[in-house]
Amino acid sequence: MQAIRGRVASRALVAGDRLPSIRDMAAELGVSPSTVVEAYDRLVAEGIIRARRGSGFYVCATVLPPLALAREIAPEERDIDPFWVSRQSLDADPRALKPGCGWLPSDWMPAEAIRKGMRALARSGDSTLVDYGSTRGSAALRRVIRGRLAADGVEAAPDQLLLTASGTSAIDLVCRFVLRPGDTVAVDDPCYFNFRALLRAHQVKIVGVPYTPSGPDAEWFEAVLTAEKPKLYVTNSGLHNPTGAMVSAQTAHRVLSAATAHDVTIIEDDIFADFAPEPVPHLAGLDGLDRVVRIGSFSKTVSASLRAGYIAARPDWIEGLVDLQIASGFGGPSPVAAEIVAGVLTGGGYRRHIEEVRRKLARAQGETALGLRRIGVEPWIAPRGGFNLWGRLPDGADSTLVARTALAEGIVLAPGNVYSASRTAERFMRFNVAQCRDPKIFAVLERAIGSRSE
Repeated sequence: MQAIRGRVASRALVAGDRLPSIRDMAAELGVSPSTVVEAYDRLVAEGIIRARRGSGFYVCATVLPPLALAREIAPEERDIDPFWVSRQSLDADPRALKPGCGWLPSDWMPAEAIRKGMRALARSGDSTLVDYGSTRGSAALRRVIRGRLAADGVEAAPDQLLLTASGTSAIDLVCRFVLRPGDTVAVDDPCYFNFRALLRAHQVKIVGVPYTPSGPDAEWFEAVLTAEKPKLYVTNSGLHNPTGAMVSAQTAHRVLSAATAHDVTIIEDDIFADFAPEPVPHLAGLDGLDRVVRIGSFSKTVSASLRAGYIAARPDWIEGLVDLQIASGFGGPSPVAAEIVAGVLTGGGYRRHIEEVRRKLARAQGETALGLRRIGVEPWIAPRGGFNLWGRLPDGADSTLVARTALAEGIVLAPGNVYSASRTAERFMRFNVAQCRDPKIFAVLERAIGSRSE
């Protein structure tokens, strides 16, 4: 009952939504079906849900409490939702192993270049250290970003770029600018779990589009646009999170054609662009920043501590987004963070840093895939870059239950359904290959899979 109340309070379930079947809920929570029947019957009596003969249980149109995205409860009791992996990864014991997290190990990052940038900034004038930044953010960092976008085939004029406090802040700003509660948003299925968490906060309806090794299923995408009429589509078109796939040129053109026909705006989050070992199609480049909004940040490649993101979009949108960012945060990234990031990106060592990271990731992809296959986990594809690997567990294994079991042994995993709007990825799990260097991970995973497959 608490699990369902929590989902209703957080808007994960809204009026009219169908609840998981009794069998699915029993498996998800690790309880007997009779327990779920009792809980559902009590919730019907309270008027929170209603039963439809032969169809299932649905959320009633009740008056909701103030938005509560998550409850403060013990990790082992939390519902495994889009917030679960973030909380476990960010709050984990320093000794915990985190193959489910979404960042590189600290010893892979350009720490010395950051220190050098800090020392240089400390010798500069006082204004950067103590004043607010300009409304569009550091001119130096914007110049760097424009050059990097041009190298990706995305031509952005000075009035088409805005710096933000982070990549997530960039997406949030665009969502505030475009969406209203009750609107529909299309996402990939699976997609980055924080897309789902952020969209939940905006109280919109989320519709999933199955993702294939060459990008979103184009026919399904067109059908969703026709039937659901979403205002927005949010995606990673380069190195997709969580699958590691890359969109093909053919799929990219079909997606853009469908979006144009149905007047849908696309947010293209290209945070992993630097990890790609080869050129890939970019929706923003093909579209010319007309209906595609390009989002990026440097938390994966430079530092998660120096938060700085950006939005590249139409000039009239940028003007509105500048005002919105002033109203909601009185500016974008810290000028200190922005100047340090700009210094790292323009320093002679950044290119060598990225090339070394790509080589490490290529080795880690192969080693992790081999280790997973030995315990019965089959990679969905062999990614051509990045640190994400989408693995399919053996028959009978549920990644949610495996993740709970592993957490008790100090291993933070990322179960598939936190990425899936349709909750159909129970046999999948995302692995960060850069964080899979400890053999203990595979030993614990093998035991957890065995205990949950019996």
